[in-house]
Amino acid sequence: MFHIYEGFHLVETYHKMRHQRKYHPEDGTKRVIKIALVAIVTLLLWNMPTEWFGIQNLTVIQQRVIAIFAFATLMWILEVVSSWATSIAIMVLMLLFCTDSGIMPMVNEEEVGKLLSYKGVMACFADPVIMLFIGGFVLAIAATKTGLDAQLAKVLLKPFGTRSEMVLLGFLLVTGLFSMFVSNTATAAMMLTFLTPVFRQLPPEGKGRIALAMSIPVAANLGGMGTPIGTPPNNIALKYLNDPEGLNMGLGFGQWMMFMFPLVVLLLFISWRILLKFFPFSQKTVELNIEGGMQKGIQSKIVIFTFILTVALWLSDRFTGINANTVAMVPFCIFALTGVINKRDLEQINWSVIWMVAGGFALGYGLNASGLAANAVESIPFGEFSPLLILMLGGAICYVLSNFISNSATAALLMPILAVVCGAMGDKLAPIGGTGTVLIGVAIAASSAMILPISTPPNALAFATGYVQQKDMSKIGIIMGILSMVLGFGLVYLMGTLHLI
Repeated sequence: MFHIYEGFHLVETYHKMRHQRKYHPEDGTKRVIKIALVAIVTLLLWNMPTEWFGIQNLTVIQQRVIAIFAFATLMWILEVVSSWATSIAIMVLMLLFCTDSGIMPMVNEEEVGKLLSYKGVMACFADPVIMLFIGGFVLAIAATKTGLDAQLAKVLLKPFGTRSEMVLLGFLLVTGLFSMFVSNTATAAMMLTFLTPVFRQLPPEGKGRIALAMSIPVAANLGGMGTPIGTPPNNIALKYLNDPEGLNMGLGFGQWMMFMFPLVVLLLFISWRILLKFFPFSQKTVELNIEGGMQKGIQSKIVIFTFILTVALWLSDRFTGINANTVAMVPFCIFALTGVINKRDLEQINWSVIWMVAGGFALGYGLNASGLAANAVESIPFGEFSPLLILMLGGAICYVLSNFISNSATAALLMPILAVVCGAMGDKLAPIGGTGTVLIGVAIAASSAMILPISTPPNALAFATGYVQQKDMSKIGIIMGILSMVLGFGLVYLMGTLHLI
């Protein structure tokens, strides 16, 4: 979908940077070592005696799921291949060696234990949460195609005037708002494009350029917390919170926004003051000149109407009974029937993210459907763990990993484990607000990771402008990351204890 943006060159730069970092010829030896490490660990776990795991009644299928989980973890952390490629490998390994449609000598149920359903594994790609992803992507494509996003940016930024400090606040708030409904990468590319003429007006010796360039990734990362579709970890958390066969909390789109939207706004205002503290403007005023705007015609009107209808349905899910996943299909249907999007537009959907998330869901399915999760819970005394320790440990692990690998991959690894652990602890999590506190806390931690240029695509895009140094990004990233986790964990704890989630 990014080819429509004038800021597409920034996205290209980001992908080149990522590709060179992972596949540079000089790193060939390192890559071979990584592959060897993954293969050794996976094969070791796959073939070692089951009694060595210390889990009662462990079957061969459950052992293979453990090996596949370790394979996924190492592949995602070491970034041997792209995250989506690892997810496909997860699903294929499960289908061949763990399901009722696997290789015959390897899936004799009498010898290896209860098999997974191959339909269940494949259904992970059509999970209702995946439909929520697709609906979000379709809305973003339609907004970009008709110029609605640029028009909204012009209208929303205008009230902030020309004072440098207020322009900075405007970019923070508008970027944060867009990131709640549009991919944070697309949002960052668009908003950085709008900043290009502003950069030219500011003196090179001042720090205003750094403040403006940093405002985009900070706001894009924080803004994603505001809605279930804002960032993949939110969707993944909802998957386990609302699973009818699991926690079945029935947490809706409107409920999520009720407590996360105020948090995002507060964090954006805090980041505004912090950016001004570290990178003050030497020039008092700047002129905004945003080109582009809404196209005229019936399609633009259809997009506006559909946006309003979709958001209204999302926010009123408690009254209509239509959940967020179903609502996400409404704009897809309207845009398809009216010709707003066509088959070429569908090619712009970020299928790599969808495959990445589907692979994570397959891991969760394997853990639960094989009985491994239940066995592990019986063998490991999770009930004796401190609820606060579970929350802090889950958040810390997610925060650290998300700074180095995809936050979607991190959430896909941690969420199914934490969902099982929290389910096993039951009422013992009541002092911190229940299971929702832990899983939403992990989603917040994933969005809080923004220390390095490689931490998130918006960080990389801002770094690609040349105005931001890594030390500046790390400084702001650490401060805002800690603040967002402290405030975020405190908020979900409060909401949980008040039984509002």
